[in-house]
Parts: sequence; structure tokens; C-alpha cells
Amino acid sequence: MKLTELLIADIERDAEATRKVLERVPMGHEKYKPHEKSMELGPLVYMVTTMVEWTDFMINRDELDVAPKGGGNWPKVDVSSREKLLEAHSAAVKKAVAALQKTNEEHLQTHWKLLAKGKVMSEGPRHVMIRDTVLNHLAHHRGQLTVYLRLLSASVPAIYGPSADEGREIYE
Repeated sequence: MKLTELLIADIERDAEATRKVLERVPMGHEKYKPHEKSMELGPLVYMVTTMVEWTDFMINRDELDVAPKGGGNWPKVDVSSREKLLEAHSAAVKKAVAALQKTNEEHLQTHWKLLAKGKVMSEGPRHVMIRDTVLNHLAHHRGQLTVYLRLLSASVPAIYGPSADEGREIYE
């Protein structure tokens, strides 16, 4: 299997899990955070909704600065509407898949950097960075979001196996 095919399959499988979580985000709690050091729900939901789109940056640019000097120019996603969240997530997945379909194995082996305020946070071959910085990082924040769901009394979907709210019937 080619790297492009593997990454597309991973992104599409991950998109289904992410969508299940986004479908349960309670609206009207954008400022909620479970601890003073925690991220607010709104920015966390934005990140989980759009992070897969970083794949496009990783293929079509040599670096991405997530906190550029002078501030970023990130597109805004309306996190107060579940429908808009799901539309934005679908668009991000389509953009990621399209970028992978247009690239090749050789390009995925070339170097890419993730920066913050001009400082290198992480770097490596593009295919490794897509796995680490998109897929693994997204799984981390999606898991974080499920904790927020639980604390806000929303149901937590079964993702990699049953949750307390879903999928337990296989054990009965």
C-alpha cells in the first residue's frame, strides 16, 4: 500500500470518530473549561474540527507557524452551531484527502517543519509529520474533548471501543 493510500484511509477512519464526537458537543458552552489551566471548549472544538486540514499545509507548504509573530490569520469556524461544525469538518477532511491524492510518495519523504513564533517545534519527513502532527495530535485533542463532554453531561461516543454511554451491549 502506498503512503498516500495509507494516510487517506487513516484520515477517513479518523474523520468518522471525530464526527461522532462533534455531533455530541453541547452548544452554548464555548467558554467552558474544566480547570483554570485548561483550554476553553470553543477553541478546542475548533481545533478538533479543522486540524485534519493541516495535511494540506504539510503537503503544499514547507512549514507552518501556528503562532506567527503578529498573530495568525486562521479562518474562523462557527462553534455555536453543530451543523456548521460538521460542515467545516467535512470540508477539512475533503481538503486533506484532495491534497494527498495530488501528491506522491517522493514528496511525502521530503522535509517539513512545524513552528511557533518562528521557532521549530517539530520537523521531519512529511508523512511522519502528518501522522504525528495531524493524526496522533488530533486523537489527543479528540480524547480531551470527550472529557469535556463527560463533564458537561453529554454522552461520550464509542470510538476505539465501548464508552459508558455507547457500545456496552457487546459485553451483555
